[in-house]
Amino acid sequence: MLFLYNPQEPLLFNTGLFLCLFTLFSAGYALLSGRRMEAWRMLYVTAFAYYFYYKNAGPYCAILASSTLIIYFSVKRMAACRTQVARRRWLIATVGLLLAQLGFFKYTNFLAHDVMPLFGLEARTFDIFVPLGISFFTFQSISYIVDVYRRDCPPARSLADLAFFVSFFPTLLSGPILRARTFLPQLHRPLTVSRAMVGTGLWFIVQGLFKKAIISDYIGINFVDRIFDNPELYTGLENLLGVYGYALKLYCDFSGYSDIAIGLALWMGFHIPDNFRAPYKAVSVTDFWRRWHISLSTWLRDYLYIPLGGNRHGRLRMYMAQMTTMVLGGLWHGATWNFLVWGALHGCALCVHKAWQRLIGHDRHYMPHGLRRTAAIIITFHVVCITWIFFACADIERPIAIFEAIFTRFHADLLEQFVMGYPMVTMLIVTGFILHYLPSAWNERIATWAGRAPIAVQVAALVLIIMLVVQVRSSEVQPFIYLQF
Repeated sequence: MLFLYNPQEPLLFNTGLFLCLFTLFSAGYALLSGRRMEAWRMLYVTAFAYYFYYKNAGPYCAILASSTLIIYFSVKRMAACRTQVARRRWLIATVGLLLAQLGFFKYTNFLAHDVMPLFGLEARTFDIFVPLGISFFTFQSISYIVDVYRRDCPPARSLADLAFFVSFFPTLLSGPILRARTFLPQLHRPLTVSRAMVGTGLWFIVQGLFKKAIISDYIGINFVDRIFDNPELYTGLENLLGVYGYALKLYCDFSGYSDIAIGLALWMGFHIPDNFRAPYKAVSVTDFWRRWHISLSTWLRDYLYIPLGGNRHGRLRMYMAQMTTMVLGGLWHGATWNFLVWGALHGCALCVHKAWQRLIGHDRHYMPHGLRRTAAIIITFHVVCITWIFFACADIERPIAIFEAIFTRFHADLLEQFVMGYPMVTMLIVTGFILHYLPSAWNERIATWAGRAPIAVQVAALVLIIMLVVQVRSSEVQPFIYLQF
């Protein structure tokens, strides 16, 4: 039923039910747009957010509520402290409690099943459900309390403000991870949703649906998933194309979610930051992390890498901080060895790049040009693709099988046969990469044009993309990949 939790039918952005409910929500939101209705509007949005989360996580929405209460009362106690030592104790206690909660749900079975046997200890596996989005709203909550402790951000004016921030539904399940110092000030500004914001938001939503439902889902179901499920059954050429396809699938899936979230927020009068900036145009792994999952990479930088010492205490300390940050970043994605390996590989790549920069005398702002830039993009893309293999595989056997196929039985002569056998997949992969590598200014111009386009054109674009989604979608709605994190 509409108001009951069904784990088999989550309320996701790419479902018809969400589209209908958001339309009804928008009607109510418009009625509460007046300045005097601000308190009721915030309560209305927060209530819808909890309903949205309940439909996706069931009774675990209590975790969201308890986290909000813990943070609110901890910040009040911290503000009442007369000494810095007391403030620091409240910070450590609150962050420790939030991390313990996250650790219980995400890492209990990893410790019991994978870590304890390494020390000769036995433990049973527990039936623990990981609440959707817990990593995102936990990190968002930690950033808030740390910023208040550092006095980079004033405390939320009320519990209602904080609940609105923590549960903001466009970003609740998969980000971007919001910062209180940029989001909270928007709560009490006069609500303004201009025609340009509506049009630009529409462009982000259309773009996100196209990436997710047309490119990512189609190439995933019809090709990529088959390769990663049984890599030994395919040639090296097919495995390599599968890796390229996975790189595109993951980008389109996750950036598609972020695009839809940005668009929905604009329709509600809120500005949230970009989470992707054409990451496969990166000229180094360092540059890649300035472009990929920006809200997480900056979070790791500000709340982990810099507190660990950053680059302020010598080269060795910097490398150790970099490795620690990326390994923990890998484990943030999931409690399995493959994510740990993925994080460690990125940590090594970042350290190697920094060492190379120092060796040849380049500062951190250096950007290659011409053929050097092209070569750097190609090399970086393939380094990232190698790490994606470990990201996508839950065990170590399949990455080995993929590498073995690529290096021992490539069969490049089968390319034409592949294109003929997978014409739609080939077209979407080529189209996806072409669109990705187009100049960023083109996308900005289209977004600007969309904001100024006649309403009839905007509605026609939305209808067209929905029709395309219906034509190519599978029989079951495909969840967003980052919901599992």
